[in-house]
Amino acid sequence: MSTFAQAAVLYEARQPLRIEEVEVLPPGPGEVTVRMKAAGVCHSDYHVMSGDLGMPMPIILGHEGSGVIEAVGEGVKSVELGDHVILVWRGSCGRCEYCANGRPALCEMGTAMRFTGTMPDGTLRFRNGAGDGIRHYAGVSAFSSVSTMPEASVVKIDKTFSFEKAALIGCGVITGVGAVINAAHVTYGSTVAVIGCGGIGLNIVQGARLVGARQIIAVDIYDSKLEYARTFGATHFVNARNGDPVQAIKDLTGGKGAEFTFEAIGTGETIAQAYDATKKGGKCVVVGISRAADRAPINVNQLVYAEKSLIGSLYGTTRPRLDLLTLVDMHNEGRLMLDELLTRTYPLDQINEAYAALLRGEVARSLIVF
Repeated sequence: MSTFAQAAVLYEARQPLRIEEVEVLPPGPGEVTVRMKAAGVCHSDYHVMSGDLGMPMPIILGHEGSGVIEAVGEGVKSVELGDHVILVWRGSCGRCEYCANGRPALCEMGTAMRFTGTMPDGTLRFRNGAGDGIRHYAGVSAFSSVSTMPEASVVKIDKTFSFEKAALIGCGVITGVGAVINAAHVTYGSTVAVIGCGGIGLNIVQGARLVGARQIIAVDIYDSKLEYARTFGATHFVNARNGDPVQAIKDLTGGKGAEFTFEAIGTGETIAQAYDATKKGGKCVVVGISRAADRAPINVNQLVYAEKSLIGSLYGTTRPRLDLLTLVDMHNEGRLMLDELLTRTYPLDQINEAYAALLRGEVARSLIVF
C-alpha cells in the first residue's frame, strides 16, 4: 500500500526546492521503505540544483541520511521492520566486476541509478499530486520523509546510535576519511594539504589526523572554515583570498610541496592548485565533484619528471557496507569526531535556507531533521 510523505522536489535547475506531499509506492522485491530521521545538506546535491550536473526532473534529492525500516519487499534478508539504518548512496549489486574486485562504489547498478534517477528495474517509486512520476537521486532520495529504495542502499546499525550521527557518517565522513586511508594511503609522519574545508574536506583533515600525519595544511577562503579545520586536527592554515595558495603550501613545506594533497571543492582551478602544490613523488587526490564540462589545466610533464600521481576518489574508495560500521565503532571508541561536525539542524520546510547557509560558508555540516 502506498504512503504519503512530505518531500523537497526539484522541478527545474536554478529554482528553489518545492515542499509538497508525494505518494511513495510500496517496496518491490529486494526493496525497502525507510522513514527518514535525518538527511545531510551536502554540496553534491547542490550541483544538481544549480544545473552543474544534469539529472532528469522532477527529482527528490538527498543522498546522506538515516532512518527506520518501515516496510520490506519480498526476498529482503539484511534488515527487518523497525531496524535503524544508514543510507548507502552508491548501492551495489555484489556481482559485477567492480563489486567482485572490492570496488563497490564503481558498481554499474549504482552508476545507472545515479544517471537515470530510477530503481534498478528502471521504474519509479514516487508520484506527485498530479500523478506524475518523480525521479530518485542516488537510489535513496533522502529529502523525502519516507522513501523506497533497494535493500543494497541501507546498512543496519545499532538502535542506540543517534540518527544525526549516522547521517553524518553516510557521506561526508566516509568520503573524507576514506579518501585518506583507502585512496591516498597517507602515511604516518607525512605532510598533507587539503583545499576546501567543507564537510568532506574537514573529514579529510580528520582522516589525516587519525593516521598520524605530522603536518596538515588547511586551505579555504573562509576563516570560519579554517577554524573548523583546526578543531579536526589541522596544524597550518591558508586563506586563499590572501594570496597564491600553492606558494603558501610550498612555503610551509620547505619549498617542496605536500606529500599528499586533496581537492575537496570541485573546480578545475582548485584541482590544478592541489596538483601544483604536490611534492615530487607525491599524490594528489581529487574528491570534489566538478561541473560536467570542467577541465583542469595541469602540467602533464610533472607526471613524468616529478613522478606525481593524480587520482580520484569516489565515496572514499570504500566498501560502504563494511566501512560505515567501522566508522560507527571508531566514534564509539572516541577516535572519530562527529559532534563537532554538526553545526545546525533544520526542518524540511527550511531546506532552501539550509542550502543558502551552506553556500555562504556558515556551516561545517548541517542536517534536515524530520
